Amino acid sequence: MTALNRSTRRRLQQLRQLPSVWEGDRRAISPRVAASIEPDANMRGECILWVDGSEAMVRAMDVVPAETGPEAIVRTLIRAMETPHASISPGRPQKIVVCNREIQFFLRGVLQDLGITIDYVQTLPLIDEIFRGLQEIATSRQPQLPPEQAETLMEAALAIWNDAPWEALDEEKILSIELNYGDVGTLYVSILGMLGVEYGILMYRSLDSLKHFRQQVLLANDSPKRMEEAFLEQDCFFVTFDQLEDSEGFEEADEEMDGAFVEMGIRPSFGNLHPLEGLRPSLYEEEAIAVLVALTALHRFLQQHQKTLNTGEFPALSSRYRVPDSAHSKTKVSVTVATMPDLAEELFQMSTDSDFDDLYEVLQNQAPVLRDDLIPSDAFFSLGAMSWEVVEYLRLGAKHHQPAEEEFPTKSDGFPVILIQTSRPKAIALIEQLQAAGGLESICFNPGKDPLADKSYDLGILKTQNGEMHLFGEFEEDDPVHIAARKKWDQRCKKTKGFCGLVIARGLKGASRGKPEFKDMMALFETRSLSPKELGLGTLEMMPQLE
Repeated sequence: MTALNRSTRRRLQQLRQLPSVWEGDRRAISPRVAASIEPDANMRGECILWVDGSEAMVRAMDVVPAETGPEAIVRTLIRAMETPHASISPGRPQKIVVCNREIQFFLRGVLQDLGITIDYVQTLPLIDEIFRGLQEIATSRQPQLPPEQAETLMEAALAIWNDAPWEALDEEKILSIELNYGDVGTLYVSILGMLGVEYGILMYRSLDSLKHFRQQVLLANDSPKRMEEAFLEQDCFFVTFDQLEDSEGFEEADEEMDGAFVEMGIRPSFGNLHPLEGLRPSLYEEEAIAVLVALTALHRFLQQHQKTLNTGEFPALSSRYRVPDSAHSKTKVSVTVATMPDLAEELFQMSTDSDFDDLYEVLQNQAPVLRDDLIPSDAFFSLGAMSWEVVEYLRLGAKHHQPAEEEFPTKSDGFPVILIQTSRPKAIALIEQLQAAGGLESICFNPGKDPLADKSYDLGILKTQNGEMHLFGEFEEDDPVHIAARKKWDQRCKKTKGFCGLVIARGLKGASRGKPEFKDMMALFETRSLSPKELGLGTLEMMPQLE
């Protein structure tokens, strides 16, 4: 049985002991319930819950894969004691009650010397009530699609997926779909996927929204903050096709998901974007009917003009179709689908316009020496070391590996690495950005200063092969934890002759935060560690930036 470290035991013993009884348990939950707790946790798993029975307050909650060992319940318990939810004070309970004998015996062994009584009871009323509430919330959640249109919309989406319009049309080659159905007049369709990054259909409710978004993207100049703002200002319906992984559990796909998509490992997502409403990953009935009519007409158009579109040309084409109205079985909707070659040329010119080139140059000249737009704002990062065995596994099994430019000693107690952990999509984007920059040239720490706050920092910097430098972390200069971590980092780098690594992992939430499993590690970049003198920047001062 794994025991607590002595230092951890001493730390927990120093916590104030509360005159309270805590309930603890782990229970199987469906992907729908898991997603209601943690939006990124769309999996068949288990929920670990620790509740202060005396105060009727949840102290800590985690969603973990079902196969996770009993150690997970201890990790959540330690968090419940040291860093509980909301404004609850840290502390350790006087007594713990569980309704599982195995959990009781395991906790008795692990929590020795902490002065906590661990008892078995047949029922946990408070936790039972909380799980009933979670189930009710999950089942009452707005479904992605109305039940009456779910099946036919999935069939329409599958038809579009098989048409693969992104093989012939890029985002600038816009199609208009004039349906005049309900509140929807004409939809302007932009196809995503020619670059092989993200596949989907955007159906703008106005030309103004489409053009405004294109302009904002050009002005964003790859700034994640500006890109996010531009994204949320769109006014459109969308259908996207996301790749699933085996770990997401195909066997319990959403009830709306078509079996054909499950076999292909694709998850279709429907939704709505509006500047005032934001992103809504669902369609209401009127919206669903309009999207269904539009997709059906689009599929017919793609089938009819496939040969012409596949030539790479984008001539003026227009066709009218009579599409069934799912709301009225005996009526049909007259829909006209057409290409918009003049608009395509306008959008192309917009992206190459000299005014935007001048703007890019101005923005580039204003760019700071140190950029802070590479690492996702919600990412977890840390300094540490990785066993040489895991390094070898990553060299062979990671989705991306940048090898060191030469062999180096492996005599230290581990390979010094920077861990950056974020969500899977953001991890993929981060890896692609590093690859586009030619790879990672070095990892550096450099002194920094905020004159306004009169604070000094140790700045963590990633330098890419194209010469750009990106901030990944700000560490207060007098932070004893960071001082110790930097000391170990420098010692290990000395033993590896200056070689170190960057690990990019997925799994930002839950028990894996800060402790990713091997399957969560997506990339290993082996590189060099530079000293502030070698970097040659001197002390960097924080300057106000233009929004």
